Amino acid sequence: MYKVFVKDRPIIVSTEQSLGAPYQTFPLRTTDLKPIIKALNKGRLTHVHLYHKNVEKIEWYLKRKLPFVIAAGGLVKNDRDEVLFIYRNDKWDLPKGHVEADEALEQAAIREVEEETGVRDLKISQFLKTTYHVFKRNGTYKLKVTYWYEMTTDYAGPLKPQKKEGIKKAKWKTFKQSKKALRKSYENIKLVFPEHYLTEEANHGVA
Repeated sequence: MYKVFVKDRPIIVSTEQSLGAPYQTFPLRTTDLKPIIKALNKGRLTHVHLYHKNVEKIEWYLKRKLPFVIAAGGLVKNDRDEVLFIYRNDKWDLPKGHVEADEALEQAAIREVEEETGVRDLKISQFLKTTYHVFKRNGTYKLKVTYWYEMTTDYAGPLKPQKKEGIKKAKWKTFKQSKKALRKSYENIKLVFPEHYLTEEANHGVA
């Protein structure tokens, strides 16, 4: 199953022929996505499901429906088990960015994290997942496909948010602080985190 976010509302894409109410199901192969995206943005649609029987062709069809860009980024932890966040557009986010032509995904992920935050000495420990979201640029809807990697670093120097990219802050956050930040983040970013960062607790105090 895929989740393609339009703002913070997911389009569910799966091999199931129907998800039942309240979802409206459309065939992925023959459906024009632009009217659906507009309807989601305006609230005329709220629960959308796209169906295709072959899971191996789902991403291929999504990329044929919309111009797409490939990005890569990182869920970075330091030796104190703190998570590296950026603050941009009034949201807490994770560092990520565009993959250049002929650039390896892992190389792009490290480069973008370094450029956006000033962190150094990054090591990739594992691939985490791929996320999908729709954005609009120059009047055209595009699909961003982001490849996420878990990274570690023992870097203890100053962080330098990339101001020209609209990043106002780059900050290490403890577990409790991360949980609070995720309540002011994007739904697709939450998918990158382990479940225990997202569960509600009786006490939301932040250190």
